Amino acid sequence: MKYPGKVQIGDITIRDGFQHEEKVISTDAKVYYAEELILAGIKKLEVTNFGNPQRMPQFRDANEVLRRLRNSKKLEANNIDMREIELTAVTIRERAVDRAIEAKKEGFGPDRLIMMVSTDEEHHYANSGTTLAEYWKEAERCIKKAKDAGIKVCGTVSTIWGSPISGPTRLEDALEFTRRWLDIGASDIEHADHDGSAAPAEVYRYFSMVLDALPDTDLHIAHFHTSRGWGTANVLAALNAGICIFEGTLGGIGGQPANFVDDTPVGGTGDYYYEDAYAVGLVSLEDMVTMMDEMGIDTGLDVDRILQLGTLMEKTLGRRLRSGSILNGRVPKKPRPEFRRAGLQERKKMLGEK
Repeated sequence: MKYPGKVQIGDITIRDGFQHEEKVISTDAKVYYAEELILAGIKKLEVTNFGNPQRMPQFRDANEVLRRLRNSKKLEANNIDMREIELTAVTIRERAVDRAIEAKKEGFGPDRLIMMVSTDEEHHYANSGTTLAEYWKEAERCIKKAKDAGIKVCGTVSTIWGSPISGPTRLEDALEFTRRWLDIGASDIEHADHDGSAAPAEVYRYFSMVLDALPDTDLHIAHFHTSRGWGTANVLAALNAGICIFEGTLGGIGGQPANFVDDTPVGGTGDYYYEDAYAVGLVSLEDMVTMMDEMGIDTGLDVDRILQLGTLMEKTLGRRLRSGSILNGRVPKKPRPEFRRAGLQERKKMLGEK
């Protein structure tokens, strides 16, 4: 296998992870995990969504989360330079972009925004309420105004490997959409397997196509869900194609915006949701970085600290999460005499074995 010796890992727990939770996660918890992830070496974090809080009440505290991170005494005490940390917010529609720009003007807003298209127009319309032609015009407008405010915009391409609404899709369409995002000024591209449809061979084929056409690896982010259990296999396939930037969530949590929060039904994703909300999720950050560490890939992260955060996240959410590395830890690197069975050397001597 051939893969990069060094990668960048972004964390999206606080946005993509928590948006799927059916209980409100406190602002204190969001800020705590963001701070701790930064102290573990994460430099790129998605921390909120500026979309309609009626549909996603999980993010009613968008401004407060950003403001508290900008003014964090914990990060300051640990000599963290926030100019080296990139905080991202999702802003699917223009009204959300305007909210983010206003927050930036007030001194605490995000460094980067995310807007999203799907190659399947039916899927895109279900998520955004616009046609693709409408949305491209809106996105171009939004990128210009965001740039004028000093904010970067990442363009997400979704339904690359298939759509839950229309079925099979074409990889060539996703490559065309990637080019279009860059043509209208996007800073980078999140290539999203939004529901676990991607199989490793097709992941390798797609990212090989992408890097043949657009070889600057700083432009491309691999985003995988693991609804069918293929998450880290797809990470490996993308690594072998040459991708260097990945993202995941603590415990592999996340998915579509929840339809139910605390004791109240909410807009969420509507009918496009999962029958079992917790049978799905994203690539586990812990499993991904532990696997990369075993492969000799430099992630720049404190792996043990990431594993500790995964254990804490299980307490925050009150359930067992899908990370095997939380449960089993890192692969041992030195002998563990406490597990030895007594008598081996004596038996070898009795048998005359050297």
